Amino acid sequence: MTQETAQGQAHKDYTIIVNARRKVVTTNMVSFEQVVALAFAPVPANSIFTVTYSGAAHHEDGSLQPGQSVEIKNGTQFHVTETGQS
Repeated sequence: MTQETAQGQAHKDYTIIVNARRKVVTTNMVSFEQVVALAFAPVPANSIFTVTYSGAAHHEDGSLQPGQSVEIKNGTQFHVTETGQS
């Protein structure tokens, strides 16, 4: 679905899968931090996460590190695992 924002810019809703659950985001780029927040709400303090994805827009499969983003398309899948504490 495409909608127009107050600034007159169009944006689209994207349906992605995070840990086997459907989530809707409103941009075609998602960050490591956004995906973790979608998987774990609230995000556990001092935790370390591993984020992998498949079916992304340009880099089909890969992983994200803190501070990184990936371009998505409808159906991009993410797997987020808590791998430890800092």
